[in-house]
Amino acid sequence: MIELRHLAKRYGQRVVVQVPHLAITSGEVVGLLGNNGAGKTTLLRMLLDQIPVSEGEAVIDGHTVARSSAWKPLVASYLDDNYLLDYLTADEYLQFVGHAYGIADDEQQRRLEPLKALFTEPILGRGDYLRALSMGNRKKVGLAAALMVRPRLLVLDEPFANLDPTSQLRLRDAIRTGVTTHNMTVLLSSHDLSHIAEVCQRIVIMDEGRIVHDTPIEGRTVADLEAYFRAL
Repeated sequence: MIELRHLAKRYGQRVVVQVPHLAITSGEVVGLLGNNGAGKTTLLRMLLDQIPVSEGEAVIDGHTVARSSAWKPLVASYLDDNYLLDYLTADEYLQFVGHAYGIADDEQQRRLEPLKALFTEPILGRGDYLRALSMGNRKKVGLAAALMVRPRLLVLDEPFANLDPTSQLRLRDAIRTGVTTHNMTVLLSSHDLSHIAEVCQRIVIMDEGRIVHDTPIEGRTVADLEAYFRAL
């Protein structure tokens, strides 16, 4: 589903990401872990062709992202609130995303029904502009939009940050449902060790732009991960 080949990003003489190879197969749930500045977000943005690579290529479903648009209907993502159109209401934004993916209005509503559990207070149907919502509630709208698409590949950056505990748990459940019911492949970055351990099947740890560990979650506990990061 994903293959990164000799992928690098440089700003002047500074190398911020250098990944000789990374492959993620269809149906995998992979977590990117790393401290601030490890290169996680830069890697995700190169994968989604949001910033140009300095070297190498990112491939999704056989398509090199910088040379083709054929991968775009297969992917949904939410990296930050720059994705949102803050002059729209929550309902208008969800409808906009649904139409962009060719999802009819009645099907959108059907898909959104189980995702409404993410909203621990009334957000939909109120007519509030996205810019008037709290940071956490804006994020819930963006996450609900990405999950509503039921993409073959879901890419999320720090999805659990700024969410209340109830919504964190419900997001975890929604990701699991997407994987088991719709065979989604998921790549997410997070600083949250416990959620990574609960949601992901495989952990990729980045440090100074490089992959330093790539291992299945089996046999790894939060204590193991804490021990690793304490030793850095």
